[in-house]
Amino acid sequence: MNTLVEDFLQYLRHERGQAEHTQKTYAGLLNRFVAWAGGQKITDWKQVELKHLMAFLQRERERTLANEEKDSTRRLSSESVYLQIAALRAFYNFAETEKLLPANPAEHLSLPKRWKRLPKSLTNDEIAKLLASEEPATPAALCDQAVLELAYASGLRLAELCGLRLEQLHLDAGFINVIGKGNKERVVPVGSKAVEALNSYLAAGRPKLVTPKSPGNVFLNKRGTKFATVTLWLRIKHRVKRTGIPRNITPHMLRHSFATHLMEHGADLRVIQELLGHASIGTTEVYTHVASQRLREVHRKFHPRG
Repeated sequence: MNTLVEDFLQYLRHERGQAEHTQKTYAGLLNRFVAWAGGQKITDWKQVELKHLMAFLQRERERTLANEEKDSTRRLSSESVYLQIAALRAFYNFAETEKLLPANPAEHLSLPKRWKRLPKSLTNDEIAKLLASEEPATPAALCDQAVLELAYASGLRLAELCGLRLEQLHLDAGFINVIGKGNKERVVPVGSKAVEALNSYLAAGRPKLVTPKSPGNVFLNKRGTKFATVTLWLRIKHRVKRTGIPRNITPHMLRHSFATHLMEHGADLRVIQELLGHASIGTTEVYTHVASQRLREVHRKFHPRG
């Protein structure tokens, strides 16, 4: 069973060009099912029937979450169940297309309705605090500053920041080439503040981090190697903590802030879609709800009859 899962992951990697994060997510979800199946004496995907998939999903819904006490009432979210079903369906679609399995029991699994959460963005005051430069201007501080300025100025994902290479920078012309999900390339403009922060880092920060074995990535950690996404995530979280901003701020909120602030200032939705690298305009449309919610708050606060 593990061999077929690996074949599927290879397909995602080489033919679909799926992001590394997506590959790891699918691997974890499918391996969880394989482990459960082993406990049921199921050793071959051909033995799996719809009743087995349903039993596994029911067990997932009822199990106590990791790191929770045994008497905890917290259970798997509908979003997590959605991902588990999506992984099984994607795997079976692959196996059916490639004629690796005789049947596709997962086609009868219905995806639960996903609750659309409005993305959270930072206020102007929070942005100002977060992007205030730190002293002393160590290589690490210059790196953090460049990462934050670029994330807010251009709306890059965390994985895109980690994977950004020197040859993708065109700072004199004010833009960068970004390789996004599915290895899709897009051109994104870079604001003057971000260009300034990047130039400072490239001139005085990065040279002190480079080692003979350093890759051509723009952002390097203290060992002179490419950032893992979790490491860069923690670096940003530590920076947030030092600013004294009380609420929980995630790196992805800078991307949301980039899109929300563009929308609030009148940017066209199609332009924002292009800048974010969304395959579907439907994904971008969530920012229209955020902008309209903000407008209602302003109206309610300042209009005499609001």
